Amino acid sequence: MDLQNTAAIVTGGASGLGAATAQALAGQGAAVFAFDLQPSMEKARAVDGVTYVAVDVTDVEGVRLAVATAVAAGRPLRTVVNCAGIGTAGRVLNKDGSATDPALFARTVSINLVGSYNVLALAAEQIAKTGPLGDGARGIVINTASVAAFEGQIGQEAYAASKGGIVGLNLPAARDLAQYGIRVNTIAPGIVETPMLAGVTEEFQKTLAAGVPFPRRLARPEEYARLAVFLIEHDYINGEVIRMDGALRMAPR
Repeated sequence: MDLQNTAAIVTGGASGLGAATAQALAGQGAAVFAFDLQPSMEKARAVDGVTYVAVDVTDVEGVRLAVATAVAAGRPLRTVVNCAGIGTAGRVLNKDGSATDPALFARTVSINLVGSYNVLALAAEQIAKTGPLGDGARGIVINTASVAAFEGQIGQEAYAASKGGIVGLNLPAARDLAQYGIRVNTIAPGIVETPMLAGVTEEFQKTLAAGVPFPRRLARPEEYARLAVFLIEHDYINGEVIRMDGALRMAPR
């Protein structure tokens, strides 16, 4: 699918994976609508072809209005890339034997999984109304999982469960939306240089990179963006979860 003269939505589009993807899609000729929280918007670097829309992906009505903003701009909405998410850590039981607040688990799943579904569903509703392209194609949704969906580490119960849900959502959503010509794929990154690592020391980042078989470094947001563009352009890849991890397999801790 050609991105030229189409509209695209990128959630989490003000930083990290989302910002790199928004820039890449705009570079391919799409009018990009970057959804993110207001505080993130205030720090975002302006990019030509990218319109920043303040929205909380867990707010269904807010998402509906934000999608309507993208549609009202006039270009057919063809692409959604869900990058919005949070990384959380908390063992089931703390060292003192007390349970970690279940609200942490609920919040993580709400943002990472339910938020992605909200955007997928409400954007697909609008993509389905566009005119068909070759083979009846209308558009694509790309969700973001993580290698934690497969090898969640100790203390990653909430995060791994939320990303495992994204993986579980992928194939049935692709099958469900096939009748409308909408493909669904998922990228599962390994350890990427994003703001989620902002609080991690450089020394520890080198330790993380040393665990990657090859290339022995952390992934870059731009590499995620390139993979997203490839999936958009390759019309026969559908229902797939693609790991982008340098052959990394996470240890228990």
